[in-house]
Amino acid sequence: MTTLAPRATLPPVAARPAAAAQAEAVRVGAGLTLAAALVLVTSWWLRDGGLGAVVDLGSALTALGQLSGLAGSVLLLAQVLLMARLPVLERAFGQDRLAGLHRLVGFTSFSLVMVHVVTVTWGYAAGSLTATPGMLWTLTWDYPGMLLAAGGTACLVMVVVTSIRAARRRLRYESWHLLHLYAYLGVGLALPHQLWTGQQLTTSPARTVFWWTAWALAAAAVVGWRVLLPLARNLRHRLRVTSVVAEAPGVWSVYLTGRRLDLLRAEPGQFLLWRFLGGPGRSRAHPYSLSAAPDGRSLRITVAAAGDDSSRVAALRPGSRVLVEGPYGRLTPRAREARKVAFIGAGVGMAPLRALAEGMAFAPGEAVYVERYRATPLFAAEVDVLARERGLQVLRLPGARRTPDSWLPVLTRPVDDATALRGWVPDIAERDVYVCGPPGWSALVRSSLAAAGVPEQRLHIEEFGW
Repeated sequence: MTTLAPRATLPPVAARPAAAAQAEAVRVGAGLTLAAALVLVTSWWLRDGGLGAVVDLGSALTALGQLSGLAGSVLLLAQVLLMARLPVLERAFGQDRLAGLHRLVGFTSFSLVMVHVVTVTWGYAAGSLTATPGMLWTLTWDYPGMLLAAGGTACLVMVVVTSIRAARRRLRYESWHLLHLYAYLGVGLALPHQLWTGQQLTTSPARTVFWWTAWALAAAAVVGWRVLLPLARNLRHRLRVTSVVAEAPGVWSVYLTGRRLDLLRAEPGQFLLWRFLGGPGRSRAHPYSLSAAPDGRSLRITVAAAGDDSSRVAALRPGSRVLVEGPYGRLTPRAREARKVAFIGAGVGMAPLRALAEGMAFAPGEAVYVERYRATPLFAAEVDVLARERGLQVLRLPGARRTPDSWLPVLTRPVDDATALRGWVPDIAERDVYVCGPPGWSALVRSSLAAAGVPEQRLHIEEFGW
């Protein structure tokens, strides 16, 4: 018989907007802090001459190179913090929004760094294009820290090139993730150059304190949240596989247990980075969502075969050790603002939604569960129990998409997606909506929800993509 975690106590409605307001305050504060840092370094550049120091092409190029270098340095630090898995940012932004910011800040900082390299070299060559290659060689070999900076730039180039969508499609997730970690090396190699030869960074005690403090905090965040915290959690919890169960063709659930899992503080809907030590691929981390509400004694994830490593979970043996990082993500009850909710997912994207439907508090009729699948629904028996015992309303939509620009299967009436959704869930605009599925499919769902009147702040999306 299928058993479920104890029903959560329904929280007062007033508590939910408070959590949303706190998250919004963090988002606004983070944006203002970044803007203030950019204004500060720009003011230092102006104080050192700025545009007033421009007398010819060479000085103009050098001035532009100095400004782009300062702004690029600030954004590189912001990029490091976005990669550091800081809980305060994870809770406020959510993983998808952080990933979008990470991509935007990453490409912008890289562009500024490249502008800095080109314009400073060209400016030091007195604006002569023919003398620029020789000046680049001189700067690289004769100036302190510049050879390391060249290596760091090469690392950043590799990371940016492999982050372009066309390149990502040609790489396995495992390879892309490993290459992406070279961003830390790239930023670290740039540090000596900036502190040894960057005059705008060290010409006053205030500037020296600012830059050293900023770099030290960024490094501490990475070491603390990406290294020490996962190490401490794994030593404490000692996770092990208890069993692997086939859910559907090419889809398996992995059941795990460990010590004091209540202290992991995982929430329904969150994901962790998993390393299974029982076979090949143990060095690579994979993001898998919880597919059952954590009960403090065990965890469950559900994995679809999407590559060599994900397929290997079927061969895991009971007792296999597991290392984790996390939990991460804002696809949780914490993001909820409205009393009524809707869960909309496709394929293995139902995993976190299944956990939310179990672990979230709602009265009968207040939650609707919409599942898109081709042939076999996931967790059908468990969802039926939730419908029977908790009053979860279930809508199953089998079959292939009716058209490439629709997220729905063939319908009996030729209506658009938003109209069909409103027909099934007339009050969809009054609900918090949780969406999980492939990126392109999720984008179509987002458009339908917007057309149906769902406010952006009540739309919570996690995409199964990278």
